[in-house]
Amino acid sequence: MTFRQPPEWAPHQFVWIGFPSHADLWEDDLEPARAEVVAFAQAVHAGGKGEQVRLVAADPESVERARELAGPDIEVVQEIFGDIWLRDTAPLILKSSGQRAAADFAFNGWGGKYELEGDDTIGLRLAETIDLKADRHDWILEGGAIDVDGTGLAVTTEQCLLNPNRNPGMSRDEVEARLKRDLGLDRILWLGDGLLNDHTDGHVDNLARFVGENRLAIPVPAGDDPNAAVYEDAKARAKAFGVEVVPIPSPGRVLRDGEIIPASYMNFYIGNAAVVVPLYGAPNDAAAVEAIAALFPGRETVGFRADHVLTGGGSFHCISQQGPV
Repeated sequence: MTFRQPPEWAPHQFVWIGFPSHADLWEDDLEPARAEVVAFAQAVHAGGKGEQVRLVAADPESVERARELAGPDIEVVQEIFGDIWLRDTAPLILKSSGQRAAADFAFNGWGGKYELEGDDTIGLRLAETIDLKADRHDWILEGGAIDVDGTGLAVTTEQCLLNPNRNPGMSRDEVEARLKRDLGLDRILWLGDGLLNDHTDGHVDNLARFVGENRLAIPVPAGDDPNAAVYEDAKARAKAFGVEVVPIPSPGRVLRDGEIIPASYMNFYIGNAAVVVPLYGAPNDAAAVEAIAALFPGRETVGFRADHVLTGGGSFHCISQQGPV
């Protein structure tokens, strides 16, 4: 019996969403980021038409604030964590013949950059909240480093999974073998680098996302796009692999305090009722929402600004991890 992660567009029972909980990390962005997270959570819940939303807060004050902002329809659970990027630290929920299993991996703060209390164990603890004992695998893998189409095909980047700050000494063949062994995969599409200035060392969920079986959305460079060469290389590799490439507008060059940030519409979340796209105040915001909406005609596609969440280094997909039915 092969357990593997369903594609994100498959039906969800619930989604975990990280709620900003540490004032020392978020500073002046704490309350604005909380508001953006709650807006995302409510869009996914869709007034009960979507999936159950479980906001995960790290301490009693944050639990109380989450309940105040989110209202009674959104569940709030308390678990200690370092930061809200549950895509990378929560367990991956796998399925086989209607049964579920949880896979959890070692975590070292994205290559030793941000090692915070609770992040290495929250996957095990969240699995217990749904009555699953997670299989703990002794190598480093963040959930945002891969994306799957549900058929046994996954996409990832060499910049992240082959980075010596993750699993030093492990070859590409060894990484690929472990992906296949632990996640039920049989084909791996290797892209090259991720986005410029992405502190995750090139997570694929900022670069390319499956939007159907063997269909991969990849941005099209816009203007003086700092990631133009990255997008073109990704497209060439995907086509050579035999994957259908779906073009999505890029936000282009987005600056915050004079620095180029890894802004990407690819960090959208596919919920049961809604697809939620992060926006940046860029000229292509509306065009990106329209292009992504065309891929999911049975769902409402909406765009929300995520400026304050982005100050922490990610967006809507990065803070969420779905649990399939």
